[in-house]
Amino acid sequence: MGIMGGTDELVELLGRAGLEVVGERRVEEVLPPPFAWRHVAKWEAEPAVAVGFERADPVAEINAQWFRLASETGILGEDGVFLVDAGCAPRRWIRVRLAADWDLAGVLGERPGQPEFLTMSPDGDTLLGVTTEEYAVWLVAVDRIRERQEEAARLAGRETAEDRAAAWESLFQGPRPPEKVIDAWASGLSLNAATPKELRSQLVDRSSYAMYSALSTEALDAALAHPDWKRRMRAAEHQPNITPEQWDRVILAEQDERQRWLLTMIAAERWAELDEGTCRRLAADPSPRVRSETARLKNLPADLSVALAADPDGGVRAVACLTAWPHLDAAAQQALLADPHGTVRVRARLLHHRQHPMPRAVFEAQEIQGVQDIRGQALETCRLERGLAEDLARHGTPDERRSLARNPRLDPDLAALLAEDPDADVRYVVAQRADLTEEQRARIDFEFDPNQHSWALDWVVALHEDEDAMRRLAASCHPLIRRSVARARRLPPDVVARLARDEDRVVQLFLAESCEDAPADMLLEVWQWWTGSLSSPDRPRGHPNFPRHGLLRYADDPSPRMRQLALDDPLSTPELVERLSRDPDEEVRYRAATDPRLSAAGAARLLEDPHEHIRHAAALHPRLPVRLLVMLLRTGTGNAETAARNPALPAEVVRRMVGVLTAGAAD
Repeated sequence: MGIMGGTDELVELLGRAGLEVVGERRVEEVLPPPFAWRHVAKWEAEPAVAVGFERADPVAEINAQWFRLASETGILGEDGVFLVDAGCAPRRWIRVRLAADWDLAGVLGERPGQPEFLTMSPDGDTLLGVTTEEYAVWLVAVDRIRERQEEAARLAGRETAEDRAAAWESLFQGPRPPEKVIDAWASGLSLNAATPKELRSQLVDRSSYAMYSALSTEALDAALAHPDWKRRMRAAEHQPNITPEQWDRVILAEQDERQRWLLTMIAAERWAELDEGTCRRLAADPSPRVRSETARLKNLPADLSVALAADPDGGVRAVACLTAWPHLDAAAQQALLADPHGTVRVRARLLHHRQHPMPRAVFEAQEIQGVQDIRGQALETCRLERGLAEDLARHGTPDERRSLARNPRLDPDLAALLAEDPDADVRYVVAQRADLTEEQRARIDFEFDPNQHSWALDWVVALHEDEDAMRRLAASCHPLIRRSVARARRLPPDVVARLARDEDRVVQLFLAESCEDAPADMLLEVWQWWTGSLSSPDRPRGHPNFPRHGLLRYADDPSPRMRQLALDDPLSTPELVERLSRDPDEEVRYRAATDPRLSAAGAARLLEDPHEHIRHAAALHPRLPVRLLVMLLRTGTGNAETAARNPALPAEVVRRMVGVLTAGAAD
């Protein structure tokens, strides 16, 4: 059966087969279809019924036999609901019920009369598979599924040292795995912390991940001097420890103008440290694009910034004037203000008018008014002549007034005027200003959506080391300011205590993510409703102050979030790990799957869990039986990559795997 294009097509297929989908599609807490198929397809499987192709109407016979067996074995529940897998991707059980007119054998297969489908009881303990063999269609019934899983896991967990050695040896016997599987080995080994450092450079040809780990000095030198341009660029983009000397060699040795420009751009974006001599050579490069990126380099000497601000190319001047401006004399600044290149003039004007009031004529010039972003920058960053600022504060558009409200150079009385603006968004922006007292801020009528995504205010971050300022701002009426205070790494005890009780729970979240002084009881509260962010995936549970003792009392808690914490208690036992590895909630089972105390049998059982992320964790578990790990290494690119990341791979096995993949590259 081909891969379905989506849920609608699958529902349409099931509809043609006379199956009504029941409820929302979800992951059923039973043996997943790919593993269930193994019970039907294994060589010792015996059919309960075999329907030969010579029958006058084999489709009707197969349907009749399926219905009889499904009724007798308990596949069909009292309400007629059962699970079906029609072999379509993504492979998940669908909860269905027979319609009045149904035909499973005629629809669920490559062609009518040659069906391929699985059905299972809703409790997941009985399976009935229908599969087409050479001369007949087999109906295979399997009972006691969970008991069979447990027994298979127990047997797998009884590996001896001899069994493990034989399993590792079998990895290298027989035909060479497909190249996609070998590539998956390279990707997994690149991400495996147990892979010896001296072998990582040999993975670069096969895996893009290999460049993310620090190579040895010799391997990095080789990558940066590699004849393949893409290899050189990937090394420059991703290697974490490139020295100034290595940057010099890779950029200055590049003869191709475009490639030299890209390498200089990468160095600028990575804030790389380049030697002064290299900066001077790049500042004199014949390519304007290279000189333009040179102007953005982190440690560019001031005299080179000044020189590039007078470059013959307008694009170079436009970039260089931003960093060169404080170092320019009055004549050089005037030259940029009158520059023939429009972008240079506009940027110079914005810089000039941070110190010198901008008159109306300049603000209304086409160069500024013609570009929305430039006009906004002028309103937000420039010092404006009093009459212009007052007119905009009173009569400007809502967008202009909002931009003006962000301007730190605005006179206090005009900020007070905007604090009473009829536009709620303008008042909201004014309420964030750094120059307000908390009494003034409290008088502003602004609205705040607690669910909005927010970032720390720069001016609050700049005060994080000022304890008095943190005390004052922690009591602010503006939640965004309190959230910004909570982002401080260290805070006085009284400030922490106040923020830990804040009515805005995002304040508590930010305190849990950022502040080393966050209290244990608050961290435990945050844990109950927050599952982690991309920027701080381990918080709050990974916080140094998160409670570790006394957590065993949660082992039987109704909340899955709390039950899993019991395994963090130093007094927890391997027996508790085993118990929670069978928990009805996937989140608890996942926590058990990542526990190093999980038994080999437990890891083997979770390798067939209904949820993919739990199966993934089981494949990474160091106690996973070697026979199963080898099976994963030889099957499917996704399985092989995950298995190659398993930290229990012996160093000698890793060396042999690298030998296989490098031999393939040489061939």
